[in-house]
Amino acid sequence: MRTIYLDYNATTPLDPAVREAMLPFLDGEFGNPSSIHHVGRRARAALDAAHERVAQVFRCKPSETVFTSGGTESNNAAILGAARLLRDRGRHLITSAVEHHAVLNCFEHLRRREGFEVTLLPVDSEGLLDPQDLLRALRPDSVLVSIMAANNETGTIQPVEEFGNLCRQRGILFHTDAVQWFAKLPFERIDQFNADLVSLCAHKFHGPKGAGLLFMRSPLRLEPLFWGGPQEGAQRPGTENLPAWVGLAEAVERFVRVPVFPQAPLRNLTVLLASLLGPVLGLEFRGSSRRRLPNTLGLTVDGCDSLSLLAGLDLEGICASSGSACSAGSLSPSHVLRALGVSVPLSSSFLRFSLGRDSSAADVHSVARVLPEIIDRIQRVSKRTD
Repeated sequence: MRTIYLDYNATTPLDPAVREAMLPFLDGEFGNPSSIHHVGRRARAALDAAHERVAQVFRCKPSETVFTSGGTESNNAAILGAARLLRDRGRHLITSAVEHHAVLNCFEHLRRREGFEVTLLPVDSEGLLDPQDLLRALRPDSVLVSIMAANNETGTIQPVEEFGNLCRQRGILFHTDAVQWFAKLPFERIDQFNADLVSLCAHKFHGPKGAGLLFMRSPLRLEPLFWGGPQEGAQRPGTENLPAWVGLAEAVERFVRVPVFPQAPLRNLTVLLASLLGPVLGLEFRGSSRRRLPNTLGLTVDGCDSLSLLAGLDLEGICASSGSACSAGSLSPSHVLRALGVSVPLSSSFLRFSLGRDSSAADVHSVARVLPEIIDRIQRVSKRTD
C-alpha cells in the first residue's frame, strides 16, 4: 500500500542536504561550544556561524536570534519572559481565541497563577481577527499582544503586520507565532512582521525536530524561563544542541527565502481537492477562502467524527490530521473551530489536509476517491445508532 502523506503542517521529512550538514556534529565535531580548548572552539565557531547564517536571511543581528528546542519553547520563552519582565508596568495581556495551545496555555497560566488579566480576541466565521477589536481591547496597562501569523488548523493568515504596527505605535510588545508561516509564504526580512518577538520551528520546513528559534528585537532581553549558564546570551542556558541548530540554520538558508512549499502548485492542488470533495453530502470547508496558506484545506463532515475519518483514511494509506499534532488523539472538539462559531458536534468532525512539496494531483484524486466512501460508511453507522 502506497503512503500518501498529507500532514505537512504536523511535520516534514528531514531534507537530505540538511541531514548532511548535521552529520559532522553528530560524529567528529562533538565539542561543547563553551569549552575553551580547540575542540570546543571549533564547536563555538560552528554555533556562531549558525546564528550568522540565520541573521543574514532575517536581515537582523546574530544576537537577536535565540536558538530553542522548538516552537513550543519559543512561544513559552516569548510570552512568559515578556510578561514577567514587564509585570511592574502592567498586567494586561492580549491574544486570540484561535492560538496554538503552546500560546493559550501560557496565557492561562499567567492568568491563573501569576495575577495577569488576559483578553481573548474573537474571530469571524473564517477565523480572521479584526484590528479594530485589538484597538478596543488595548488599555493603559496592556504590555503584551500575541497573535499567530497563520493558523495551524485552518491555515487562515492573519494581518500580523497591521497588529504589530498598532502595538508599536503604543509602545506595547508584539509577539507572533509564525511556526506555520515560514517557508510557506514569501519572506524578505524579519521586520515584515512588525513584531518584537517571532517564533519559528525547523521541523515544519524540512529541518530537524528539537530545533526552534526566537527572534528577539534588540535591545530587548527577556526574563529567562530557566536558569544556568550564559548560553544563547543568557536567554536559554544549557549545553547547546549544536547538530540540531546547524540543521535549523541550513533549513532556514535553503527553504525560507524561496519557500520550500511551492505556492502556486499547492494552491492549485488544494483548489482541486476542494472542487472534488465539494459535492459530498454534509461536508463544509472551514477557514478563509481569501487568506489561507496555499497548502492547507480544513473541513467538517456532518454525522462523522474526526477519529473515524482519520482511521478510515489511514487504512487507505492516507495520512491527514484533525488539527494540531499536539492535540492528536484528543476527543475534545477543536477550540479553533469552536471560536469560528462551529457547533460542538461539527467541531469534533474536523479534518485537515496539509500538502507539501512532494504532493501530487494523484494524491488528491486518491483522497477524492476514498473519502466519500469513508464518509458514507460512517454516516450510515451513525444513523443506525441514533
